[in-house]
Amino acid sequence: MSHHAEVTDPQGPPHVHHMDSTTAYQAAKFGMWLFLATEILLFGGLFCAFALFRWTYLEEFHHASKHLNVWMGGTNTIVLIISSYFAAMAVDAAQHGDNKKVVRNLTVTIICACGFLVIKYFEYSSKYHHGLFPLNPEFNSPEFNKAYQSFFALYYCMTGLHALHVIIGMCLLGWVISLARKNRFSGRYYTPVEVGALYWHLVDLIWIYLFPLLYLVG
Repeated sequence: MSHHAEVTDPQGPPHVHHMDSTTAYQAAKFGMWLFLATEILLFGGLFCAFALFRWTYLEEFHHASKHLNVWMGGTNTIVLIISSYFAAMAVDAAQHGDNKKVVRNLTVTIICACGFLVIKYFEYSSKYHHGLFPLNPEFNSPEFNKAYQSFFALYYCMTGLHALHVIIGMCLLGWVISLARKNRFSGRYYTPVEVGALYWHLVDLIWIYLFPLLYLVG
């Protein structure tokens, strides 16, 4: 009777209830790739919508894009590329068991992300002060017709959604940093760093598509 209790006891030996490290690693990566695929589908739909509206209002979209600050958009592109480099370096450091280097590299990545958001804030502020947002009553004028409103609606939707992903990525990398400070990573275990870096590379990749699509469309 006691043997039966040991077999069915939910508090039994850990190896009965947990998968091995290799399987857990593969499962975590597979789950992240599935999640990234859904994110690509989400932004892919927005890209298709933008392409359709641009084909419909070609001249208007050309002129509307001139209201965007190419230098700010270009600077943010460089900032995110740099941040992705340090995220990749964090993975390499984790694979070598250098937790301090993981913390340093991911801290730089988060600082770059903050810089990206600050630049985006000033860009949004400039648009707001010039009345370039769809809910502004003055925006519905002969100069800013439905085509212009469509451009800026898509602009705010895509860049705003991307900025939200940047913030989520910062929180994820912050959690990874907290683990690194506890010396959790080694050559045998670095899954959170790799998964976090994968997410961050997607954030970078999406912006690399957004920048020419929005800022260089003219």
